[in-house]
Amino acid sequence: MMTRFFRPFAAALLLVALGIVPASAEPPVRVVSVGGAVTEIVYALGMQDRLVAVDATSIYPPAAEDLPDVGYMRQLAAEPILALDPDLVLMIEDSGPPETLAQLEAAGLPIAPIPDTPTIAGVRDKIRRVADALDRPEEGAALAAEVERAYTAVVDRLEGVTHRPRVLFLMAMGGGAPMAAGADTPAAAVIAMAGGQPAVPEMTGFKPLSPEAAAAAAPDVILVPDRTVEALGGAEAILARPELAATPAGRTGRLVSMDIMLLLGFGPRLPEAVADLATELHPDRMAAR
Repeated sequence: MMTRFFRPFAAALLLVALGIVPASAEPPVRVVSVGGAVTEIVYALGMQDRLVAVDATSIYPPAAEDLPDVGYMRQLAAEPILALDPDLVLMIEDSGPPETLAQLEAAGLPIAPIPDTPTIAGVRDKIRRVADALDRPEEGAALAAEVERAYTAVVDRLEGVTHRPRVLFLMAMGGGAPMAAGADTPAAAVIAMAGGQPAVPEMTGFKPLSPEAAAAAAPDVILVPDRTVEALGGAEAILARPELAATPAGRTGRLVSMDIMLLLGFGPRLPEAVADLATELHPDRMAAR
Protein backbone atom coordinates (compact mmCIF):
# COMPACT_ATOMS: atom_id res chain seq x y z
CA MET A 1 0.00 0.00 0.00
CA MET A 2 1.30 3.47 -0.88
CA THR A 3 2.27 5.45 2.22
CA ARG A 4 1.08 8.96 3.05
CA PHE A 5 4.50 10.25 1.99
CA PHE A 6 4.60 8.56 -1.40
CA ARG A 7 1.04 9.51 -2.41
CA PRO A 8 1.77 13.26 -2.78
CA PHE A 9 5.25 12.49 -4.11
CA ALA A 10 3.90 10.18 -6.82
CA ALA A 11 1.12 12.60 -7.66
CA ALA A 12 3.61 15.43 -8.10
CA LEU A 13 5.74 13.25 -10.37
CA LEU A 14 2.68 12.48 -12.50
CA LEU A 15 1.83 16.15 -12.88
CA VAL A 16 5.38 16.95 -13.96
CA ALA A 17 5.45 14.02 -16.38
CA LEU A 18 2.17 15.12 -17.96
CA GLY A 19 3.34 18.69 -18.21
CA ILE A 20 0.53 19.91 -15.97
CA VAL A 21 2.11 23.07 -14.60
CA PRO A 22 0.64 26.57 -14.29
CA ALA A 23 1.27 28.44 -17.55
CA SER A 24 1.72 31.71 -15.71
CA ALA A 25 4.18 30.37 -13.14
CA GLU A 26 7.30 32.50 -12.75
CA PRO A 27 10.70 30.77 -12.81
CA PRO A 28 11.88 30.08 -9.24
CA VAL A 29 14.59 32.39 -7.93
CA ARG A 30 15.03 31.13 -4.35
CA VAL A 31 15.72 27.42 -4.44
CA VAL A 32 16.58 24.86 -1.77
CA SER A 33 18.27 21.76 -3.16
CA VAL A 34 17.99 18.45 -1.29
CA GLY A 35 20.22 15.66 -2.64
CA GLY A 36 23.87 15.80 -3.63
CA ALA A 37 23.22 14.83 -7.25
CA VAL A 38 20.42 17.39 -7.52
CA THR A 39 22.77 20.13 -6.34
CA GLU A 40 25.46 19.00 -8.80
CA ILE A 41 22.92 19.27 -11.60
CA VAL A 42 21.94 22.80 -10.56
CA TYR A 43 25.60 23.82 -10.76
CA ALA A 44 26.15 21.98 -14.05
CA LEU A 45 23.22 23.94 -15.50
CA GLY A 46 24.80 27.20 -14.31
CA MET A 47 21.82 27.95 -12.05
CA GLN A 48 23.70 28.04 -8.73
CA ASP A 49 22.90 31.72 -8.25
CA ARG A 50 19.35 30.67 -7.44
CA LEU A 51 20.36 28.43 -4.53
CA VAL A 52 19.67 29.73 -1.04
CA ALA A 53 20.47 26.45 0.76
CA VAL A 54 21.38 22.81 0.25
CA ASP A 55 21.28 19.63 2.32
CA ALA A 56 24.16 17.84 4.06
CA THR A 57 24.79 15.47 1.14
CA SER A 58 25.51 18.40 -1.19
CA ILE A 59 29.30 18.43 -0.96
CA TYR A 60 30.16 18.89 -4.65
CA PRO A 61 31.17 21.20 -6.10
CA PRO A 62 33.02 22.55 -3.05
CA ALA A 63 31.24 25.91 -3.38
CA ALA A 64 28.00 24.17 -2.38
CA GLU A 65 29.36 23.67 1.13
CA ASP A 66 29.44 27.45 1.58
CA LEU A 67 25.65 27.62 1.36
CA PRO A 68 23.34 27.24 4.38
CA ASP A 69 22.74 23.58 5.27
CA VAL A 70 19.17 22.45 6.01
CA GLY A 71 20.27 19.05 7.33
CA TYR A 72 20.44 15.46 6.16
CA MET A 73 17.99 14.59 3.37
CA ARG A 74 16.13 11.94 5.41
CA GLN A 75 16.06 13.96 8.63
CA LEU A 76 14.78 17.33 7.44
CA ALA A 77 12.88 19.81 9.58
CA ALA A 78 10.36 22.20 8.08
CA GLU A 79 11.26 25.31 10.07
CA PRO A 80 14.80 25.89 8.72
CA ILE A 81 13.56 25.48 5.16
CA LEU A 82 10.54 27.77 5.56
CA ALA A 83 12.71 30.39 7.29
CA LEU A 84 14.66 30.80 4.04
CA ASP A 85 11.48 31.85 2.22
CA PRO A 86 12.20 29.70 -0.84
CA ASP A 87 9.89 29.56 -3.84
CA LEU A 88 10.93 26.00 -4.72
CA VAL A 89 12.45 22.94 -3.09
CA LEU A 90 14.16 20.47 -5.39
CA MET A 91 13.90 17.23 -3.42
CA ILE A 92 15.47 13.89 -4.27
CA GLU A 93 13.29 10.82 -3.91
CA ASP A 94 13.15 9.23 -0.44
CA SER A 95 13.77 12.52 1.36
CA GLY A 96 11.82 13.08 4.53
CA PRO A 97 10.55 12.37 7.07
CA PRO A 98 6.92 12.34 5.86
CA GLU A 99 5.85 14.68 8.66
CA THR A 100 8.23 17.36 7.38
CA LEU A 101 7.00 16.99 3.82
CA ALA A 102 3.42 17.34 5.06
CA GLN A 103 4.35 20.55 6.90
CA LEU A 104 6.01 22.01 3.80
CA GLU A 105 3.02 21.06 1.69
CA ALA A 106 0.62 22.60 4.20
CA ALA A 107 2.63 25.83 4.08
CA GLY A 108 2.10 25.99 0.33
CA LEU A 109 5.76 25.56 -0.55
CA PRO A 110 6.24 24.14 -4.07
CA ILE A 111 8.25 20.92 -4.05
CA ALA A 112 9.72 19.40 -7.21
CA PRO A 113 10.27 15.68 -6.51
CA ILE A 114 13.27 14.27 -8.38
CA PRO A 115 13.33 10.49 -9.09
CA ASP A 116 16.53 8.64 -8.21
CA THR A 117 17.04 5.56 -10.39
CA PRO A 118 20.65 4.25 -10.57
CA THR A 119 20.87 3.90 -14.35
CA ILE A 120 22.06 6.16 -17.15
CA ALA A 121 18.42 6.62 -18.13
CA GLY A 122 17.72 7.62 -14.53
CA VAL A 123 20.49 10.23 -14.67
CA ARG A 124 19.07 11.66 -17.89
CA ASP A 125 15.64 11.88 -16.29
CA LYS A 126 17.06 13.43 -13.14
CA ILE A 127 18.80 16.15 -15.16
CA ARG A 128 15.72 16.93 -17.19
CA ARG A 129 13.46 17.08 -14.14
CA VAL A 130 15.76 19.56 -12.40
CA ALA A 131 16.12 21.63 -15.57
CA ASP A 132 12.37 21.72 -16.15
CA ALA A 133 11.74 22.80 -12.55
CA LEU A 134 14.20 25.65 -13.06
CA ASP A 135 12.63 26.59 -16.39
CA ARG A 136 15.76 25.59 -18.32
CA PRO A 137 14.58 22.62 -20.45
CA GLU A 138 16.95 23.26 -23.37
CA GLU A 139 19.98 23.42 -21.10
CA GLY A 140 18.79 20.25 -19.41
CA ALA A 141 18.46 18.38 -22.69
CA ALA A 142 21.95 19.49 -23.71
CA LEU A 143 23.49 18.43 -20.39
CA ALA A 144 21.71 15.06 -20.47
CA ALA A 145 23.01 14.41 -23.98
CA GLU A 146 26.54 15.39 -22.98
CA VAL A 147 26.51 13.05 -19.98
CA GLU A 148 25.17 10.17 -22.06
CA ARG A 149 27.85 10.67 -24.73
CA ALA A 150 30.59 10.57 -22.09
CA TYR A 151 29.06 7.50 -20.44
CA THR A 152 28.74 5.65 -23.75
CA ALA A 153 32.38 6.35 -24.55
CA VAL A 154 33.45 4.68 -21.30
CA VAL A 155 31.15 1.68 -21.68
CA ASP A 156 32.24 1.14 -25.29
CA ARG A 157 35.81 0.63 -24.09
CA LEU A 158 34.62 -2.21 -21.87
CA GLU A 159 32.75 -4.01 -24.63
CA GLY A 160 33.72 -7.65 -24.81
CA VAL A 161 35.16 -7.85 -21.30
CA THR A 162 34.91 -11.47 -20.22
CA HIS A 163 36.49 -11.46 -16.76
CA ARG A 164 34.44 -9.43 -14.32
CA PRO A 165 36.15 -9.14 -10.92
CA ARG A 166 34.03 -9.75 -7.85
CA VAL A 167 33.80 -6.38 -6.08
CA LEU A 168 32.69 -5.99 -2.47
CA PHE A 169 31.58 -2.49 -1.52
CA LEU A 170 31.78 -1.83 2.23
CA MET A 171 30.86 1.15 4.36
CA ALA A 172 30.25 1.97 8.03
CA MET A 173 33.33 -0.01 9.04
CA GLY A 174 34.08 1.87 12.25
CA GLY A 175 32.74 -0.71 14.68
CA GLY A 176 31.09 -4.09 14.47
CA ALA A 177 30.31 -5.80 11.19
CA PRO A 178 30.77 -3.57 8.12
CA MET A 179 27.78 -2.82 5.90
CA ALA A 180 28.02 -4.50 2.50
CA ALA A 181 26.17 -3.56 -0.67
CA GLY A 182 24.10 -6.27 -2.25
CA ALA A 183 21.77 -6.23 -5.23
CA ASP A 184 19.43 -3.30 -5.90
CA THR A 185 21.89 -0.70 -4.64
CA PRO A 186 23.64 2.15 -6.47
CA ALA A 187 26.93 0.45 -5.58
CA ALA A 188 25.94 -2.75 -7.37
CA ALA A 189 24.80 -0.74 -10.39
CA VAL A 190 28.02 1.23 -10.79
CA ILE A 191 30.16 -1.90 -10.22
CA ALA A 192 28.34 -3.62 -13.09
CA MET A 193 28.71 -0.54 -15.31
CA ALA A 194 32.47 -0.56 -14.67
CA GLY A 195 32.91 -4.17 -15.74
CA GLY A 196 32.74 -5.85 -12.35
CA GLN A 197 30.19 -7.97 -10.55
CA PRO A 198 28.83 -7.48 -7.03
CA ALA A 199 30.42 -10.00 -4.68
CA VAL A 200 27.19 -10.65 -2.73
CA PRO A 201 24.43 -10.64 -5.38
CA GLU A 202 22.25 -12.94 -3.28
CA MET A 203 21.89 -10.15 -0.72
CA THR A 204 19.57 -7.20 -1.33
CA GLY A 205 20.32 -3.68 -0.13
CA PHE A 206 22.91 -2.82 2.53
CA LYS A 207 23.33 -5.37 5.31
CA PRO A 208 25.96 -6.24 7.93
CA LEU A 209 28.59 -8.64 6.60
CA SER A 210 29.79 -11.44 8.87
CA PRO A 211 33.31 -12.91 8.54
CA GLU A 212 31.73 -16.09 7.19
CA ALA A 213 29.80 -14.19 4.53
CA ALA A 214 32.92 -12.23 3.55
CA ALA A 215 34.88 -15.44 3.09
CA ALA A 216 32.07 -16.96 1.02
CA ALA A 217 31.86 -13.83 -1.14
CA ALA A 218 35.54 -14.26 -2.11
CA PRO A 219 35.91 -10.71 -3.45
CA ASP A 220 38.72 -9.94 -5.88
CA VAL A 221 38.48 -6.25 -5.00
CA ILE A 222 37.36 -4.36 -1.90
CA LEU A 223 35.74 -1.00 -2.65
CA VAL A 224 35.30 1.58 0.10
CA PRO A 225 34.63 5.33 0.48
CA ASP A 226 37.88 7.28 0.58
CA ARG A 227 36.99 8.72 3.98
CA THR A 228 36.91 5.18 5.35
CA VAL A 229 40.56 4.67 4.40
CA GLU A 230 41.52 7.85 6.20
CA ALA A 231 39.45 7.02 9.29
CA LEU A 232 40.74 3.44 9.67
CA GLY A 233 44.43 4.11 9.19
CA GLY A 234 45.02 3.20 5.57
CA ALA A 235 44.41 0.41 3.08
CA GLU A 236 46.66 -2.11 4.83
CA ALA A 237 44.73 -1.76 8.07
CA ILE A 238 41.44 -2.39 6.29
CA LEU A 239 42.71 -5.43 4.39
CA ALA A 240 44.14 -6.87 7.61
CA ARG A 241 40.71 -7.01 9.24
CA PRO A 242 39.77 -10.62 10.12
CA GLU A 243 36.79 -10.71 7.78
CA LEU A 244 38.89 -9.53 4.81
CA ALA A 245 42.43 -10.80 5.28
CA ALA A 246 41.78 -14.30 3.92
CA THR A 247 39.78 -13.18 0.88
CA PRO A 248 41.41 -12.95 -2.58
CA ALA A 249 41.35 -9.15 -2.27
CA GLY A 250 42.99 -9.33 1.15
CA ARG A 251 45.73 -11.66 -0.06
CA THR A 252 46.54 -9.58 -3.15
CA GLY A 253 46.07 -6.17 -1.52
CA ARG A 254 43.40 -5.00 -3.97
CA LEU A 255 41.55 -2.18 -2.26
CA VAL A 256 40.00 0.72 -4.17
CA SER A 257 38.76 3.89 -2.49
CA MET A 258 36.57 6.51 -4.13
CA ASP A 259 34.64 9.63 -3.19
CA ILE A 260 31.26 8.33 -2.08
CA MET A 261 29.18 11.02 -3.77
CA LEU A 262 31.06 10.51 -7.03
CA LEU A 263 30.59 6.75 -6.78
CA LEU A 264 26.97 6.55 -5.63
CA GLY A 265 25.49 9.93 -6.53
CA PHE A 266 24.31 9.05 -10.05
CA GLY A 267 24.50 12.67 -11.15
CA PRO A 268 26.33 14.44 -14.00
CA ARG A 269 29.64 12.87 -12.94
CA LEU A 270 28.46 9.29 -13.51
CA PRO A 271 30.79 8.84 -16.55
CA GLU A 272 33.74 9.91 -14.39
CA ALA A 273 32.75 7.48 -11.62
CA VAL A 274 32.42 4.56 -14.04
CA ALA A 275 35.72 5.44 -15.76
CA ASP A 276 37.61 5.70 -12.46
CA LEU A 277 36.34 2.35 -11.19
CA ALA A 278 36.79 0.66 -14.58
CA THR A 279 40.41 1.85 -14.63
CA GLU A 280 40.98 0.01 -11.36
CA LEU A 281 39.21 -3.14 -12.52
CA HIS A 282 40.41 -3.23 -16.14
CA PRO A 283 43.51 -1.02 -16.40
CA ASP A 284 44.70 -2.51 -19.70
CA ARG A 285 41.33 -2.04 -21.37
CA MET A 286 40.94 1.52 -20.12
CA ALA A 287 44.52 2.43 -21.09
CA ALA A 288 44.00 1.24 -24.67
CA ARG A 289 43.06 3.92 -27.17
